[in-house]
Amino acid sequence: MNKLLLHVEGFAVLALSIYFYFHLQYSWIVFLVLLLAPDLAALGYLKNVKIGSILYNLFHTYTIPAALLIFGLTTHNNISLMISLIWIAHIGMDRMFGYGLKYPTKFQETHLNRV
Repeated sequence: MNKLLLHVEGFAVLALSIYFYFHLQYSWIVFLVLLLAPDLAALGYLKNVKIGSILYNLFHTYTIPAALLIFGLTTHNNISLMISLIWIAHIGMDRMFGYGLKYPTKFQETHLNRV
């Protein structure tokens, strides 16, 4: 049941991010181009599993994009808002599909697998 709730939560985050992104009338093209950009952090796995999991997790937690969202809202910075909403949408999409934060043991071992 907990795993299902995490998948539904991911869907909700994805849907809300998309809604606000397009409500603010930002570009579809920019959204599609940048949606998978946080996955570039997985290139850290080319070095080793520990570096890969650290980089992947850094780019797949809500902390940085949430801070960027707050910055964008308080300064009325559209670029920050666009990037943060796309980034949050990406994380929500990952959670919806069952991709979670990585353990430093192997790429396939995530926090969602242990729920």
